[in-house]
Amino acid sequence: MPSASAGSLARPQRIEPDGQRFDAEATVGIERPTQFPAAFQQQPQPRTEPPRPDQQQPPSAAEAPPVEEPPKKKRKGKLIALVVVVLLVLAGGGVAAAMPKVSNRLGLPWAPNAPKGDSPEPAAATRQLAGPDNTGQAPTANGVKSVLASAAGNGALGQLTGSVIDPVTGTVLWDRGSSTPVTPASTTKVLTSAAALLSLDHNLRLSTKIVQGADPGTVVLVGGGDTTITNLPLGTDSPLYPGAAHVDDLVAQVKKAAPGVKKVQVDLSLFKGATTAPGWEAGDAPSTYATQMAPVMADGGRLSPKDNNSQRTANAGSALASSIASKLGASPGGQASAAKDAKVLGEVKSAPLTELVSDLMVLSDDVLAEAIARQVALANGEEASYAGGAKATIKVLKDHGFDVSGVELSDGSGISSLNRIPARLLTQLLAAAAAPEGKNPSTGKLRPVLAGLPVAGGSGTLADKRFDTPASQAGRGWVRAKTGTLTGVNTLAGLVLDQDGRVLVFAFMSNGSDTDPGRDAIDVLATSLRKCGCA
Repeated sequence: MPSASAGSLARPQRIEPDGQRFDAEATVGIERPTQFPAAFQQQPQPRTEPPRPDQQQPPSAAEAPPVEEPPKKKRKGKLIALVVVVLLVLAGGGVAAAMPKVSNRLGLPWAPNAPKGDSPEPAAATRQLAGPDNTGQAPTANGVKSVLASAAGNGALGQLTGSVIDPVTGTVLWDRGSSTPVTPASTTKVLTSAAALLSLDHNLRLSTKIVQGADPGTVVLVGGGDTTITNLPLGTDSPLYPGAAHVDDLVAQVKKAAPGVKKVQVDLSLFKGATTAPGWEAGDAPSTYATQMAPVMADGGRLSPKDNNSQRTANAGSALASSIASKLGASPGGQASAAKDAKVLGEVKSAPLTELVSDLMVLSDDVLAEAIARQVALANGEEASYAGGAKATIKVLKDHGFDVSGVELSDGSGISSLNRIPARLLTQLLAAAAAPEGKNPSTGKLRPVLAGLPVAGGSGTLADKRFDTPASQAGRGWVRAKTGTLTGVNTLAGLVLDQDGRVLVFAFMSNGSDTDPGRDAIDVLATSLRKCGCA
């Protein structure tokens, strides 16, 4: 082994306490057996003694000492992280900006609702809505006759009678047997509504009360004629009768005024006579459109308060009393007559008359129409029955100058097949309602009739499967009219704005026609008036 002085690796030595030095036997230079654990393998030690100057050799390229690198800066790592974050944010922003809702809100160029062209120049606007043209050239009879000729000749209409009037001048522009009384179906409601508006306070609200009964712990539900009170919870407006009173409101008042009610009775004595009218069929009450009449019921007797086509419950007045008894934790006590001076424990009121008329017209609500007809009877000295309502309606219309010749009524809704009304009376009433202010003394009172007329293709009984054929689509949104449908009967009475901006009032009555083809044909008649430039 070369000595340490020769520049070789120094050998390990053992130094005794007395200072003597001995080469350590250990294992210097001896190869360890491979079977020894790695923990015991001797690792090469770094050179601890530099070589002598005369023995220094220039390091080879392979053995060149490593160039010392400057310490890495931590800021570089932070900068990279920051760049990554910025890129992620930009990427996320780009994705968000590509979303339709975000791009629409920000008005970005690629937004789905971005303008496709330059913004238009500002146009002058007026706050006043323009009404129909009452001063231009009036429509002529020849013009109307010409435009209706083809549609009126459709065999699907069966026996057709009708009338068209210019409400500005009162001129009859078209007439086909308009003085002949025919079955009107639900256009009967035009007469009922007109009589109510002509003879009753437009702000009339129908009352429903619960009063103290004859026995302790007994109360009586007193019907005042309101069939629109709703079972929907407080805070939920009726979609069928906006502004209707709530049963829960009535119940809450009673709970506060008379805790511990044991029995609830019902007074249905306001309405007289039979609960169904002559000319009604056995399946008309209860049905999806009518039930036995009573002076109080919830949601017009419907089982579902939000569905106009819901099945109606039988004996809806007694059914409501039972429902109120359940809410009060009491038992139903049947019918009773309340004392006139009985203490009132709770009271709710309907929407005003004008709104009730609008509801019965747009929904063609048979139950509400019968309830309003009875109010007409009471206001004109007749009993509140089918016969009393019919008699009072005809009397009121006659007293206000309308020609009621040939009119026969058995109810106020038009369910009865025994009703007879000439088209002329329908157009006279609607022309008075649509006349310019001051022309007809009845106009101011009758105007609310127009507000309840369904809009073709848009509301009420004209919203579904009406004015949807190629020949009648042009009438959508322009025709407003009351419908009437019974077996073999199709009627339509209302108004339309023609191409000259003039209002035309019409009544078309088809008897002996099938429902679907007859209805489509009568829609085409009304649409023909919309297309009319009949000056």
